[in-house]
Amino acid sequence: MRRSAFPVSRLMRLAFLLLLAGALSAFTYLWLERLGRRAWPAILCRTVAWAALFILISDLSCAITDRSGAKPLVLLDASLSLRAAGGRWREARDSAERWGEVRLFGDERSNQDTGVARGRSLLAPALIAASASGRPFIVVSDGEIEDASDPPPDVLSGAEVRLFPRTPVRDLAVTEVSGPVRVTSGDSVSLEVELRAVGPGNRDSVRLEVRSEHGTLAKRAIRLTGGAALVRFTFSSNQLAAGTHLLEVGLAGANDAEPRDDLRLHLLSVTPTPGVVVLANPADWDSRYLFRTLKDVAQLPVRGYASLDPGRWRSMADLSAVSTEEVRQAARQADLLVIKGGATELARDSRAHGRWLWPSGEGGETVVPGDWYLTASPASPLAGAFIGLPVDSFPPAIQITPMEPGPQDWVALTAQEGRRGPERAVVLGRDTVGIRRITVAADGLWRWALRGASSEQAYRSWVALTASWLLGGADSARGRAHPVRPVVQNARPVVFEWAATGAPVALPVVLEGPANWIHRDTLRFDGTGHAQLWLPVGRYHYRLDGAGEGTIAVETYSDEWLPRPAGLKEQTAVLAARSGRTNARQWAWLFGVCVLGLSGEWWARKRLGLR
Repeated sequence: MRRSAFPVSRLMRLAFLLLLAGALSAFTYLWLERLGRRAWPAILCRTVAWAALFILISDLSCAITDRSGAKPLVLLDASLSLRAAGGRWREARDSAERWGEVRLFGDERSNQDTGVARGRSLLAPALIAASASGRPFIVVSDGEIEDASDPPPDVLSGAEVRLFPRTPVRDLAVTEVSGPVRVTSGDSVSLEVELRAVGPGNRDSVRLEVRSEHGTLAKRAIRLTGGAALVRFTFSSNQLAAGTHLLEVGLAGANDAEPRDDLRLHLLSVTPTPGVVVLANPADWDSRYLFRTLKDVAQLPVRGYASLDPGRWRSMADLSAVSTEEVRQAARQADLLVIKGGATELARDSRAHGRWLWPSGEGGETVVPGDWYLTASPASPLAGAFIGLPVDSFPPAIQITPMEPGPQDWVALTAQEGRRGPERAVVLGRDTVGIRRITVAADGLWRWALRGASSEQAYRSWVALTASWLLGGADSARGRAHPVRPVVQNARPVVFEWAATGAPVALPVVLEGPANWIHRDTLRFDGTGHAQLWLPVGRYHYRLDGAGEGTIAVETYSDEWLPRPAGLKEQTAVLAARSGRTNARQWAWLFGVCVLGLSGEWWARKRLGLR
C-alpha cells in the first residue's frame, strides 16, 4: 500500500485552485454569456477541466511511503563466466531466486530474454533500469564485470552486492588468431596465434595444430614463457581447394579444466585469381608506396609486378623474377587492376571490374613538371578521405598529365601550380556499366606517406577509399548486406552491415546448419545500418533474400571462460521502505479528468446552441 500525505500549505493551494477554477467558470457563463441556470452543466465541466489543468501547471506534490513489502529486484549475472570451470552458477541462481524477483543481465539482449548464456558481463544498463523502479535491488555476480566503472557511483552505492567468485582452476587457452581472410591459390598463409596459461600447475610446453576439413595443415610444439606465447604458422594455400574454409586452431592433448577455450576458428577464402594486381612500368616511388599501402588497407590479396629492366618483370613482394605470361594472366584475372605507367598492353583482355590508371608520360602523354598543390573536391565518392585535412598544405605533386574531364566523369582532386593559376583535374572517376575507373594524373603523392602525420593519414584513407569504390560495383555475391565478422565468440551476435545504396530495409535470411538444420529469420537494421543475429554454437551457410550468401560461424570460445580481476566488491544495503515524493504530472488519471471535463463542456455548449 502507498500512503500519501499533503501538508496544510499544499491543501490550501489545492483549495485555492479549485475555487479559482469554479469562479472563472461561473464568471464566464453567468456574467459574460448571461445564460443563467441553463449553464450549470457547462460551468461544472469547465470547473473540472480547469481545476485539473491548474493542478498540472502548478505540479503539486505530496510525500509517499512504499510499505508494500514487495520482494527486491535481484540482478543475476547470466554471463558465461559463472558457467565456466570453477564457476558457481547453480549456487548463485538458487540464492537469487530465494532473495527476490530475478532479472538477468549480461549482454545487449533484453532482461526478458530467458537465456542464461550471455557472452558479456555488462551491468550498467540493468543497474540504471533497476534504480529507476524505486524498489530495493541486489546484484548477484562473480565480480568479473566488464563495465564496473560505468554505473554512476550513487546508483551502485544504493545496491546490495553479493558475490560468488569462481574457484581458480588450471587452464590453457588459445586467446587470439589473426591472419588474412582471403588469399590467392599458391600464396602463403600466415596465422598469428596467442596462447595463455592461467591457474595453478600449468605445463611449460603444449602442442598447437592448424586443421581444416581435409586434415592437419601445420603443427608445432610451443614452450610457454611467463604463462603466454605468441606463435606464427606459415603454410601454403595449395593444401586447400578454392573456396571457403573454416580453419581450426587448437591445442592437442591439453587436458585442462576448461576445454571450451582450447579451439579458435578462422574463416579463410582461397580464390583461384588475385584480388588486386599492381603493374608498374617502370617502377617508381609512387608505385612502391601504393603497393605497400594497398597491402595494408585492402581486404583482398594484393600482387604487384614491376618492370626494372625493359621486358623483364619482378614481383614487388620479394623481387623474384616472373614471366611476362604470368603477369598477363594475373592482370586478366584480377578484380582490381592498377596500372602505373606504360603497362596497358598487358591489360587489354583483363576482366577486372575496377581499373586504377596512373599515366606518367610513358604512353606519349604530355607531362607538365612543377610544384602542383592539390585541393579536394567536396562532391566526389572519395571526399570522405580528406574531411578535416589540409590537403592544400601537403607536399605538392612533382608533375601532372593534363586531362579534361568527360561528361560522365567526377573530379576528386584538382591541382594548381604554386597555388596560382587555373585548377586542373588530376584525380578523375567514372562509373560505367560493369566497370569502374579512376585516373590519377599526378606524380609525387608518395611524399604524403613519407611525410607522416595528417598527410600520411590522408594518403592511406585515399588509397583505402579508392580501392573500396573501385571494388564496390564488382562484389555482387555479398548482396545487400554482409557480416562484419564472419566468426564470433560464443553467445555473441553475428552483426550484419547494410552494404547497398539507399536506406536499410528488413531483409529475410535463410540459415543452413549441420544435419539439415534450416532456420528462417529477418535482419532488421538500426539507424547505423547494422542488424544482429543471435545463433547457437555452430557453422552456418546464409542466403540473403535477392542475392548474397556466405559462411558464418559461432565458436565455443568466449573471453568469459578466462578469469578476470574482480571489478565489483561485496557491499551491504538496508532493504527498508523507501520514501520520496510524487508530483501531479505523474498522475495519468489527472490528464484523463482534464480531457473528460473539456469534452463534457463541449457537449453542454452544443446543447445550449453555442460553439
